[in-house]
Amino acid sequence: MTIVNIDQLHLYYGTFHALKNINMNINEKSITAFIGPSGCGKSTLLRTLNRMNDMIKGVRIEGSVNIKGENIYAQDVNVELLRKEIGMVFQQPNPFPKSIYENVAYGSKIHGITNRKQLDEIVETSLKNAALWDEVKDDLKKSAYGLSGGQQQRLCIARALAVNPEILLMDEPTSALDPISTLKIEELIQDLKQRYTIVIVTHNMQQAARVSDETAFFLNGEVIEMDDTATLFSNPNDQKTEDYISGRFG
Repeated sequence: MTIVNIDQLHLYYGTFHALKNINMNINEKSITAFIGPSGCGKSTLLRTLNRMNDMIKGVRIEGSVNIKGENIYAQDVNVELLRKEIGMVFQQPNPFPKSIYENVAYGSKIHGITNRKQLDEIVETSLKNAALWDEVKDDLKKSAYGLSGGQQQRLCIARALAVNPEILLMDEPTSALDPISTLKIEELIQDLKQRYTIVIVTHNMQQAARVSDETAFFLNGEVIEMDDTATLFSNPNDQKTEDYISGRFG
């Protein structure tokens, strides 16, 4: 079932036409990967899904991004609530300069939850969902900066999950991590699919092949091809896709 529908989307940074006529459906409780060379529009499109591009001066958008049938670029949309529904995990782990507990509880507190028992439950559940609880349950008062890079990234995932989003956006979530931490994050992503819709930008084609259900290939601001992942990698329709996944450019 479709949860995100992108219709005739164009995005401009000033006069630069960064996204060109994007039309895409993203299915609920699935993993969709965006692949393509640097600067092709993958992360730009990802950021349109929770309006992170609003923060960039000179951005102009045409077309629509509909989530559960609502155009998130309509004038009456509450962007703060939108970003609660659509969590985001960035390329570099970015924990707050707070304790492990406070990192996870932060979003819930912002949204008005002050009951300690309720916060304790949210923190524990979120850390369990991010496969981190067993590693940190005795150190919740310690600084998040004391965690390894892979643990910090899972903490950032727990922080995103704590406000109970429906969609989780991940912008190259393992590119700063070692292979063992990367594997843990990939296993976590597969597990989270049972409860969340996940969209991941990755430079790593093997990662896209391992974790995603559908893959979209981007080039020069356009979606060249989108298909179920196995088909796109084994039998692409477009020669440009074939050239990219076979390593002829990018």
